[in-house]
Amino acid sequence: MTTDLPTQAAPLRIGTRGSPLALAQAHETRNRLMTTFDLPEAAFEIVVIKTTGDERSLIDADIALKELGGKGLFTKEIEEDMLAGKIDIAVHSMKDMPVAQPDGLLLDCYLPREDVRDAFVSLTHDSLAALPAGAVVGSSSLRRRAQLAARRPDLKAVEFRGNVQTRMKKLGDGLADATFLAMAGLRRLGMTEVVKSAIEVTDVLPAVAQGAIGIERRADDMRTAHLLAAIHHMPTGQRLAAERAFLAGLDGSCQTPIAGLAELDGGMLRLRGEILRPDGSEVLTDDRTAPIEDGAALGAEMARDLRARAGAGFFDWINA
Repeated sequence: MTTDLPTQAAPLRIGTRGSPLALAQAHETRNRLMTTFDLPEAAFEIVVIKTTGDERSLIDADIALKELGGKGLFTKEIEEDMLAGKIDIAVHSMKDMPVAQPDGLLLDCYLPREDVRDAFVSLTHDSLAALPAGAVVGSSSLRRRAQLAARRPDLKAVEFRGNVQTRMKKLGDGLADATFLAMAGLRRLGMTEVVKSAIEVTDVLPAVAQGAIGIERRADDMRTAHLLAAIHHMPTGQRLAAERAFLAGLDGSCQTPIAGLAELDGGMLRLRGEILRPDGSEVLTDDRTAPIEDGAALGAEMARDLRARAGAGFFDWINA
């Protein structure tokens, strides 16, 4: 199959948010396409798009993301620009993506997954276990806050949003004793020196799709589909198919504390899942294995069974 490659006169337009991490991910995507097709940098254009989420985050920095409107706030304008033909692809952190895309758009390209673990970050303490009772931990993630409440109910959690640089400044200003960040993002930014310790997935299960970059395109754009197929990492796609089916079957928004991780071993896929009440008072887990090709079905089945185990009332707080 042949395709018209991007050129300096007609570059492939890559849409992204403007944060340092978002730009690093867009550059990684561009560089993989450059290498795969032996193209110059001029054959690509990085298009920075300011989203409602970015603007609201600056104005309402201390309000929880779920109160602002959820994950879609950080993708709406980007996806609108793609549907309008202003950009050709969009690069996303998959852990921040809603499970459903707007009509006309597809997410079917994933780059090789980075470190899935959470990082413990503090200027004064070496690990979560080392925090004294009453210490303040900042996090905007409902999942991390619920897991923290379940494991260390003696600590105090506070809302803590912003990019890596903003969160490090907040720690320096004494607004919290520690925070959590994704190891993947810190690696991509070359900032692993801020990590006091990586939290093993056997101790704290990560967010669904953590560490994965997804590339979204228009469903009818076959030229771009061919370009992206060449850089798609199938094992990451197989893992995310299971994890995102699990997420979709439970709720799929930022309003639910959900953790999930799929791992491959030969022809088999292992999926671990966890749902929590936001105060950490109840934690339900599951751990199953199936052939890789059945990963999505396994994720959906695990979601149904955890919902049944949770019973009436477990998710009532979501719309309260």
